[in-house]
Amino acid sequence: MLAHIQGALDRREVDVLREAMAQATWEDGASTAGANAGEAKRNEQLPPDSEISRGLGRRLLSSLLANPAFVSTAVPLRIYPPLFNRYGVGDHFDPHVDNAIRGDALTGARIRVDLAATVLLSDPDEYEGGELIVEDIYGSRRFKPPAGDLILYSAGSLHMVTPVTSGLRLASFLWLQSMIRADEARSLVCDLDESIQELAPRVGADDPDLRKLATVYHNLIRYWGEA
Repeated sequence: MLAHIQGALDRREVDVLREAMAQATWEDGASTAGANAGEAKRNEQLPPDSEISRGLGRRLLSSLLANPAFVSTAVPLRIYPPLFNRYGVGDHFDPHVDNAIRGDALTGARIRVDLAATVLLSDPDEYEGGELIVEDIYGSRRFKPPAGDLILYSAGSLHMVTPVTSGLRLASFLWLQSMIRADEARSLVCDLDESIQELAPRVGADDPDLRKLATVYHNLIRYWGEA
């Protein structure tokens, strides 16, 4: 699965997050790299268990969970507390795959990592380089979207951030366990949901065929989903 959700955060939310991040203390980003990714990662991040990181993470999640496109695409069951990073000149993250399991040091909760998401908090004209590259079945996909956009992709996909050559790239990243484990099934459910939402204004909510489609949608969630 690979999805680009435009405007996942509005500009006001982006500005609030950035203002708080500008006042924060940062640490080496290698602390959250996977077992095989530590040497490949060069950036800074807010300390994951710090009050500011947790507080901003809760605010970010509140916005994302109110976004229908995000919920429809990810079908989230559990979400690891969002993290925040910055890439200055020379910073990068070489090609890697995320760990399959993540544990939260504060709560002891563990999740299976099905999906990863990057929310950009800098606009493309604020930095050079710093592209997110994700490998999928169609080859390499490159992303450098506006602030507030979210890129959602399978955590098992090879991905990287190219070196920043000027400016500063700010972002949040998070991992999710979906109610629907298989990428293929999740994509089908997402496509069906989008079709229902697009049809509803044209045929009306009481249309019998639309109700049938909605029934199929919920029964597929019931069949494939876990809670």
